[in-house]
Amino acid sequence: MIRVHHLNNSRSQRILWLLEELGLPYEIVKYQRDAVTNLAPPELEAVHPLGKSPMLELDGEILIESGAIIEILINRLGSGRLAPAEGTRAHDEYLVWLHYGEGSAMLPLMLQLYTGRLGEGAAPLKPRIDSEIARHLGYVESCLVGKEWLVGGELTGADIQMSFVGEIAHVFGLLPNYPAMAEWVKRCHARPAWQTALAKGGTYSFA
Repeated sequence: MIRVHHLNNSRSQRILWLLEELGLPYEIVKYQRDAVTNLAPPELEAVHPLGKSPMLELDGEILIESGAIIEILINRLGSGRLAPAEGTRAHDEYLVWLHYGEGSAMLPLMLQLYTGRLGEGAAPLKPRIDSEIARHLGYVESCLVGKEWLVGGELTGADIQMSFVGEIAHVFGLLPNYPAMAEWVKRCHARPAWQTALAKGGTYSFA
């Protein structure tokens, strides 16, 4: 049994997308952000002490971290789908993207999100944050030029993991500067599985 503890406007939307791509049955337990603070509700802490989403229950085990959840689901239940064959260079590249999405690419975007609330108080940090965002989005753009997907010519878990990076870049109005990345985000959102996940997950302001 698979149960997704799903927070609106969060990274857990891509886990719903993954499950739809794999055609796996699952349940959704929905949580809403606080209307004032935008923080996750304390009820999530009853599931896992960190109180973050996504959280996934798989046969009674609580899993956290998007990249780990994606890798575990694909390895255990993917039947060879959405990942290159192990032992290949493509599989190595796929694993790099799974780690890069949250380990590097999201950091400057999250700093932009948080410091954007500080107004002029964030001015000393802004040039460095902007340059790091440009560095990372420029890198992703260079990897997508002339390609439909990040690894091996077809959709993989790497695209699902990295999709949130593209969506947050869209929220900040940055995608016009990165046309290959913009088209990739459109391809992600055009997939029937993504559309079904969106309908099931509810409010998602990053599309």
